[in-house]
Parts: sequence; structure tokens; C-alpha cells
Amino acid sequence: MERQDDGDEPVGSLNHHDSAEEPGSPPLPRKLSGNLQQEDPAIMRRNDNYLPVPGEEKNLDADFNTKARSSESISKIPGIGFLKIHAPWNVLCREAEFMKLKMPTKKVYDVKQGSNLVEKIRLFIHKVTAPLHPKVDANRPQSVKSLSHPFSREKQHLFDLSDRDKFFDSKTRSSIVYEVLKRTRCTRAKYSMGITSLLANGVYMSAYPLHDGDIEGVNAEPNDRKLLYEEWASYSVFYKYQPIGLIRKYFGEKIGLYFAWLGVYTQMLIPAAIIGVIVFLYGCATVDDNIPSMEICDPRNNITMCPLCDRACSYWKLMTACGTARASHLFDNPATVFFSIFMALWAVLFMEHWKRRQMRLNYIWDLTGFGEEEE
Repeated sequence: MERQDDGDEPVGSLNHHDSAEEPGSPPLPRKLSGNLQQEDPAIMRRNDNYLPVPGEEKNLDADFNTKARSSESISKIPGIGFLKIHAPWNVLCREAEFMKLKMPTKKVYDVKQGSNLVEKIRLFIHKVTAPLHPKVDANRPQSVKSLSHPFSREKQHLFDLSDRDKFFDSKTRSSIVYEVLKRTRCTRAKYSMGITSLLANGVYMSAYPLHDGDIEGVNAEPNDRKLLYEEWASYSVFYKYQPIGLIRKYFGEKIGLYFAWLGVYTQMLIPAAIIGVIVFLYGCATVDDNIPSMEICDPRNNITMCPLCDRACSYWKLMTACGTARASHLFDNPATVFFSIFMALWAVLFMEHWKRRQMRLNYIWDLTGFGEEEE
């Protein structure tokens, strides 16, 4: 992402990232005006910048070009400049407490399966369709669930902090970094607060989180991105269910709920499509017995129709509309009355099924009261 100051001098760019351990991205080509390209070529800087902790405030509108000249550790490579931002542990804890993020605690409880008829039917369908489920641990039903609680630095002993690198997952770190960037003040008076204002004014070209892990190579380490690529984004697994749990873990709750709704909608369209095909085949089978079509297509009638318009149109034969009459019977036959009633019931069942699915995901993902907290 390219950034320019008031003097039209190309300086660094911002590449929103939440980890300082991933290597920098390769340089990308860009186009400059003739004079600018001759006077001062673009400089790509690979640098790890940390979000500010109390007492160490930094501004997004800092002159990265000046910093690059004064630092000997930054390499100068022609191309677009990228800035990789990392949030240390102190910032993650502070912002998680400020955003009231619910994090899993050490306390766990058993998730008991229901004993009613609906739950038994669901478990039976789950066993029958086992080959259609992706090979993802995050998508399997859990028998033990951790109790979630809004994070607090004063009550860190309640949370499982044995592995700090995995306590905040990638989507949580990305959301925290973006939230900090939105509140960071700019040094220039004409820009308001936040990265969104800098993007709108063209100071930065773009700001986005990078993917975690590699999907190519036989020796690539297992990661969520590679697992999503193999079990979700591949054409060879189009017939399988979506790994909604892993999608939520990698992209966040909003993206997870969207694809959950899309999966329920696609699944509910299967019976509607089957009934629609049956109705269409019924129309094909009965088109020769349709009395209106037979009368229109009968050459013995030889009915002459009035012109369709004044002056420019002439008289025409009714038999010329034979093809249109036969085609209309395929989609407008006695079976379509049943199909219309079926679709009315289908719409109600779809909404109720999605509400049940949404409430289940809200419980599993600890999203109860999420809308009220955002408001």
C-alpha cells in the first residue's frame, strides 16, 4: 500500500497484520508519474511495527520515509512499501478488556445431549451423513465446553494462559489491531482520527490482515488456512458440509454466520428443486393432452386473428402461437398449484429452521447478547 505526504514524496505503506513472526510479502509493481519516478524511486521497507502500549504512543501518520533513512536494519528494495503491524501481549490484553471480549476460562462443563425425539432424529441423520462431513475437529460436536467470560487483566488467573500464542486466535488479534488503528490519532490537522480517514484521503492505499500459514508445499506445516483450502475451498469437496466451526475460528463470527445461513439456504433448496423438477416433468408428460394447446395447434381450425397493432401490423394465424402455448403448459399446469402451496410452506419452514440453527450457533459460539453489546 502506497502512502504520500504533502510534498508528493512516496513513503511507506501500511500492511495490517497481527503477527511479527511471518516474513514480509514480496515487492509488488506500481506505476508512478514520470517526474516522480525519475526524482525519487519508490522504496519498499520491510519493518515490524508494534502497536503502542501506555507511555509509548505512536501515530499512524508518522513519516516512515524518515525512519527508513535513519534505520540501518531496513532494506531498501524498489517497489511498493509495506508496513507490518503487530500487537504485543500487553496491547492484546488491554484491548480485549476494553472491547469486553468473551474468552474461555479454566472452568469447563459437560454438554449433555438432549433425549427428546428431535435430538434423536438429528443424531441419527448426523451418523448417516458422516461421510459428507469435513475432516475438521472444530466441526465435530463437543462433549466438554469452556465457560466464557469477558476478559479482565485483574482476573487473568481465571483464564487458561498456559499458551499465550494461542490464547488470542488470528481473527481476535486482527479485530483488536483494527480497533486500535481506528482510534489512533493523526498528526496532520486535516485528517481526523483513525485508519479509515487516512484510507479515505488517499494517505494509504489499503489496510488488511494477512493470511496465516502456507497452503502450498508438501512439507507445509498444518494450519487452519491449509485445512480450509483442502476441506472447504476445493472443488473436490463440493458435496460435503461446510466446516462452519473452522470458518468462524479463522474469519470471525460474522463471516461464519453468513456461510452458515448460506449452507442452510442451499440445503433447504434441495427439496424445493426436486419438487420443481417433478412439476416440470409432469408438464412435459401432459403437454400433448392439454386441450387449449391442441386447439391452437390444430391446422384444421385455420383461425385468423386480428392485427396486434394499428396500421403496421397485419392479420395473423392462430396456429403460429402453437409453440408458445405448448411451452407455457410446461410451467403453468395443474401441478403448479400444488407447487405454489408447497413453496409457501417451504418459506415458513426455512425461516424456522434457520432460527433454530442460529440459536444453536449463538450458544456454541458464545454470541448470546452479542447484538446488544455492539449497540
